[in-house]
Amino acid sequence: TAVLARYLDKMSTTYMTFLEDVPGFVWNNPPENNFVDTAVFEKLKQLQILPSELCTDDEFLRRVTLDLTGRLPTAEEAKAFLAETSPSKRTILVDQLLDSPEYASFWALKWGDVLRSNSKKLKVAGVHKFRQWIYEAMLNDKPLDQFARELLTANGSVFENPPANFWRASRDPQDATETTAQLFLGVRIQCAKCHNHPFERWTQDNYYGIAAAFVRVGRKNSVDTEEEVIFSQNGGEVTQPRTNKQMKVHLLLKGDVDVPADQDRRVVFAEWLTAPENPFFAKSVSNRIWGHLLGRGIVDPIDDFRDSNPPSNARLLEELSTQFAANNFSQKWAIRTICNSRTYQLSSRKNQFNKDDEIYCSHANTRLLSAEQLLDGICAVTSVPEQFPGMPLGTRACELADPPTDHYFLKVFGQPQREMACQCERSSESNLSQALQMINGPVVHNKLRADNGRIATMLKENKSEEEIITSLYLAALARVPSPEEMAASKQHIAGQQDRRQAFEDVGWAILNSKEFLFQH
Repeated sequence: TAVLARYLDKMSTTYMTFLEDVPGFVWNNPPENNFVDTAVFEKLKQLQILPSELCTDDEFLRRVTLDLTGRLPTAEEAKAFLAETSPSKRTILVDQLLDSPEYASFWALKWGDVLRSNSKKLKVAGVHKFRQWIYEAMLNDKPLDQFARELLTANGSVFENPPANFWRASRDPQDATETTAQLFLGVRIQCAKCHNHPFERWTQDNYYGIAAAFVRVGRKNSVDTEEEVIFSQNGGEVTQPRTNKQMKVHLLLKGDVDVPADQDRRVVFAEWLTAPENPFFAKSVSNRIWGHLLGRGIVDPIDDFRDSNPPSNARLLEELSTQFAANNFSQKWAIRTICNSRTYQLSSRKNQFNKDDEIYCSHANTRLLSAEQLLDGICAVTSVPEQFPGMPLGTRACELADPPTDHYFLKVFGQPQREMACQCERSSESNLSQALQMINGPVVHNKLRADNGRIATMLKENKSEEEIITSLYLAALARVPSPEEMAASKQHIAGQQDRRQAFEDVGWAILNSKEFLFQH
C-alpha cells in the first residue's frame, strides 16, 4: 500500500508491504527464463505465493496466437505445433507470429483504439491512411520513441503525412495535454485541470505548462474538404485560469523551459518525452505492452501512474522499462521477452497458495476474448467469413480501419467507438446481451448452419464423425477432444434424426464453452 504525507504544497510517498507467514509454504525454485522471472519470482517468494505450473502446449499456442495476432491458430497450425518435439518450439512460434502481417494488423488495431482513429474525427480517407501508417510501423518494428515523436511533431497534410491525424483528433491544447499524458506518460493529468489534486503531485501549473507546448498547433482546410493541413503557428499562449499567469512550456520533474519563438514547441516536448532517461515514457509504454499480454498492468489501470497507485512489482517495472529503452524502444523486443518468460507461460490453473492472487502474476489471468477476436474466432471455427460493408469478403474484424457503426455483435461485446484515449473505453465486462448473442444470436446461428460452412462441407465430403468433431475442437480450442468429449459428441449425434443439425449442436456447444470464450 501507499502512505502519502502532505504539508502545504509538498508531498512525499512511501510504500509498505505487510507480510504474513503462510502455513506449509515451501518455495519450489521454478526455473527462470529471463529477468522477468527473476523479478516476479523474487516477489512471489517474499509474499509466500507459489506460482502455477507451466501451461500445456495447446494452451500456449492458443494464448500466444490470440495475444500477438488477435486470431485463433488454425487446425493445421495446432496439429503441427502439438506434433513438434523441439524444446525451443515455443520460442520459434513467438518469432514466427511477430513476423506475420496478422501481428501488425492486430497491434495497429490496438494503437488505433487509443489514438482515437475513427471516421467521425478523421474522415474515411484519413482513417485508412492513418491505419496503414500504424500497420507499417508495427510490421517494421518502428522504435516506439520514434513512433511517438512522429505523432507529436507531425505537420502537413493529414493524407500525405498520416501521423498528422493525431492533431486532427486532438482539437485543442487541453485535449492534446490529456491525451498525450495518458498515452505516453501514463498519467491522467486531467485531475489537475481545475485545481491542484489533494493527493497527487501534479498541479494546475503542470497541466497548463504542458498545454503551452501544444497551443501553437494550427489547422487549415485544403482544397479537398475531407483534407486538413497541420502546421506550427508563430503565436499563441496559455494562461493559467487561477493565477492568470502566462505559462512557459513545462517538462514534468524538469521544470519550465524557454523555447525560441522560431522553434516548434512540440519538438522540445517530444525530445524530452522520448529521451532514454525520461522516467515516464519507457515505463508507460512497456507497462501498456505488459498489460495486454498478461491481462493486467504492473501499474493498473495501465495509464494511471500516480503515487497512490503503486506498481505491483516495482523492480520488474524498473528493469523492464530500462531494458526496453536500451533495446531501442522495440515493441517486438518487449513482446518477445515477455512471451519467452516462464511467467507468461504459467497455467491459469491455481494452487492452494496462489488461489487468491490477482496481481502478482503467479498464474495466467483468464479473460473474455475481445469483440474482434470473438467474431473472427467464430468465423474461423465455422469457416464462414463476416461481410463488412465496403470491405472484401474475408476481411477480419481485427483488420478493420474503423469500428463499424452498426455491427450489433461487436458493439455488445465491447468494441470501443474510439472517442477516448483510454483503454477503459473497451469494455471487457460480461452481460446478458452477450449470453443471448452466443446462445441464439444470428451470428453464431447462421454461420453454424451455412451451406458453405465447415460442418456442411465436411459432411458433403463424407468425412467421418471423428474427423468432423476433431476438426471443430482443433479450430476452436487448438486441441483434440478428450475421449469423454468424443464419446458425448457421438452419443448426441447418434440420438438425432437430422445428422447435420446434430453436428451443428456439437459446434454450438463448443462455441458456448468457457474454454472457447475465454483466453486462458
